[in-house]
Amino acid sequence: MRIIVVGCGRVGSELGINLRRSGHDVAVIDKNKRAFRRLPPDWDGTQVVGFGFDRDHLEEAGAKEAYALAAVTSGDNSNVLTARIARETYQIPNVVARIYDPRRAVIYERLGIPTVATVPWTTDQVMRRLFPERFATEWTDSTGSLTLVERGLPVAWAGRSLAAEIDDKVRLVAVTRDGKPIVASPGLVGQEGDVLLLLAAVDSLGRLDTLLGGATAVVGA
Repeated sequence: MRIIVVGCGRVGSELGINLRRSGHDVAVIDKNKRAFRRLPPDWDGTQVVGFGFDRDHLEEAGAKEAYALAAVTSGDNSNVLTARIARETYQIPNVVARIYDPRRAVIYERLGIPTVATVPWTTDQVMRRLFPERFATEWTDSTGSLTLVERGLPVAWAGRSLAAEIDDKVRLVAVTRDGKPIVASPGLVGQEGDVLLLLAAVDSLGRLDTLLGGATAVVGA
């Protein structure tokens, strides 16, 4: 598949290398010719010196036949403009833009542009490594705002009815019991050894730890 990567920085070059190793036909665009030094000497993909929002440069990279495009330069505006042109002009089916300002993510999502917000995503990744026993993340949305985490059932909750809604930023989605998933329901009773699957706002992970430390705040009799 023809895949275009716009930006040959640390993220773009690594992405291009991995995609090429996976057998894809990869084209990398960067305005700075020296950026291609990040690619290996035996790189056999396409290199285009130019801008991702320039139609001539996109077409040189194969935009008319492309299956996917990732805009991962250091500029939010450039990435979003590139993504919009890729989607609207060339109708590339799979497009994603990397952004640094998470406040813009919702706006771009409404425009139909999937985004990866660097700062919240990085924060989540750091938290996972600082507290691996606490935050086993299964999924994080493209804005880096919501995440699914697995946590062991607190001992004090065994035999208690678990509230489906913990608070306004954390929800119980399912429970894994004896290796089998159970969708959360208002009458679900906790059992020793249960693993909770929780949907939480990333900025509430600290609050989640507090909630799980005090069963009376989140369970009903």
